[in-house]
Amino acid sequence: MPVVSMQSILADAFAHRYGVAAFNVFNDLTLDAVLEAAAQTNSPVIVQVSVKTVKQIGAGLLQLMFAELANRRPIPATLHLDHCPDFAVAQACLEAGWNSVLFDASNLSYDENVRQTTEMVTLAHRYGAAVEGELEPVKGVEDDHGSDEEGAIVTLEQAVQFMRLTGIDSFAPAIGTAHGVYTSAPTINYARVAEIVAAQPLPIVLHGGTGLSDTQFQQLIALGCAKVNISTALKITYADSYRTYLSAHPSEYNPLKLLDAVRADVVAMAKSYMQIFGSVGRAA
Repeated sequence: MPVVSMQSILADAFAHRYGVAAFNVFNDLTLDAVLEAAAQTNSPVIVQVSVKTVKQIGAGLLQLMFAELANRRPIPATLHLDHCPDFAVAQACLEAGWNSVLFDASNLSYDENVRQTTEMVTLAHRYGAAVEGELEPVKGVEDDHGSDEEGAIVTLEQAVQFMRLTGIDSFAPAIGTAHGVYTSAPTINYARVAEIVAAQPLPIVLHGGTGLSDTQFQQLIALGCAKVNISTALKITYADSYRTYLSAHPSEYNPLKLLDAVRADVVAMAKSYMQIFGSVGRAA
């Protein structure tokens, strides 16, 4: 199946209450591995990339790599820019053919967030691309973005107004999860997800997925979290796989065998999340 829109992937997941894994990739190996995991499980998948990685590799090259590798496999896949506060970077990705952006203006005032996000939605929709919106910063630092400080939580009325005024395609609320590795068990606000979806039925995005239990994932997905972000777990798997292989083969100098081993571990990790999220067999 060719590359598809974010809107189509999330619409089906939201309607049927399963989660689509959104993996933060950072090179060709991790990109290929998550697409292969999706192919092996017949799952839709979201490939997402940080602003830091875009600046290192380039929006155009990343899009070409994604399109080439995705089109080799018969599963729906889409390319998303994660946590981007820079309008110019998001615009460059859209112009290069990306399918979706998280325009993160959560550090701005409510009115300015609405204004800039609305402008981004207008631009993205011209390209047939989607926009994920965020009002409250999700706790934690990832790829040099974010803060360990808790952000202020807006009212339900403000959240609904934000979604309606901007025309965003998905919404990422603060619900007690955090980026990075949890140092203590998170207190998740399930009721807030339910209230938002009841007031404005829009796909919800779950940030800070690494470290949650299967039950926590499944409860949030059942409430409407159609996009589930996984970043830290992929990085841990990738780095630990290198360490394990090199430790087991200290006198070997075969880069392709090393990379094959790392890729296999990333594929296995990605497949495990697809099974937990209920996306297995959902590719159409």
